[in-house]
Amino acid sequence: MKTRQLGRELVVSEIGLGCMGMSEFYGERDELESIATIHRALELGVTLLDTADMYGPFTNEQLVGKAIRDRRDQVVLATKFANVRSTDGQFLGVSGKPEYVHQACDASLQRLGVDVIDLYYQHRVDPTVPIEETIGAMAELVQQGKVRYLGMSEAAPATIRRAHAVHPITALQTEYSLWSRDPEDEILPTVRELGIGYVAYSPLGRGFLSGQFTNPEDFAEDDYRRNSPRFQGENFYKNLQLVEQVKAIAKEKGVTPSQLALAWLLAQGNDIVPIPGTKRRSYLEENIAATDIKLTLEELNQIEAVAPKESAAGYRYAEQQMKALNH
Repeated sequence: MKTRQLGRELVVSEIGLGCMGMSEFYGERDELESIATIHRALELGVTLLDTADMYGPFTNEQLVGKAIRDRRDQVVLATKFANVRSTDGQFLGVSGKPEYVHQACDASLQRLGVDVIDLYYQHRVDPTVPIEETIGAMAELVQQGKVRYLGMSEAAPATIRRAHAVHPITALQTEYSLWSRDPEDEILPTVRELGIGYVAYSPLGRGFLSGQFTNPEDFAEDDYRRNSPRFQGENFYKNLQLVEQVKAIAKEKGVTPSQLALAWLLAQGNDIVPIPGTKRRSYLEENIAATDIKLTLEELNQIEAVAPKESAAGYRYAEQQMKALNH
């Protein structure tokens, strides 16, 4: 497994593992298989594990903590705060208040069963609190030795600049894939100028780019994607056409559509680290194999032709969730 550098000094595997789906949002759960998947990822050289306090809610950090208890030194552990939820799962809004930052961090450390979080992200920006105050509180966590590096997620370029002026931001995490290419406009140029690493979540378009789904009914009743604009009605079938073209290129190359999508992302710059989420070892191994795929300029152009910017139909999130992005 090759490595990539996030920010000034944090070195991670060139592909990470998103752990969210092990606890919520994507259908059925199997804790034993999830833990086996995390262990297999570490065996194969993956070092970056990504979780958040809100996943579960709260149970995903416990799961990840349990999985890494006897192998903490192999892991670059990333978690997030700011999306506030109650124990029964209700979303209570976003908080970037300094006192909340400290409370959330202490709670995460306890659930994870660790002394220090390697990379601590503000999951969403709180537009009611100056970013300087939130990042100032996060910087205090670094001084206290509770956190090693700071990250942000789905923040606007101007906010990233203001935050970075308070304390170095090591990584920015937003959605980036063949069907979510908007970071290329302003976000990627901004983080590259500032020397901030980029972590791409949902690099497989929430699983759609795997080519496994052909009908909106393929998703379990409680699957988050049933309520996502890109997976509904006409949008679903328009996006399916895009996936069919990606599948055709993958077949020609002798790889899976998921592997092609990840190889494309890895080719967008060595400061980009995708974190495909999975809760099964078989998919994990398939995803990791993408790191060995080299795409020629001709193949990259071919992909560009079938999946240009803004080729996906529908918004990334439902209307209410879209309002929380890019502050």
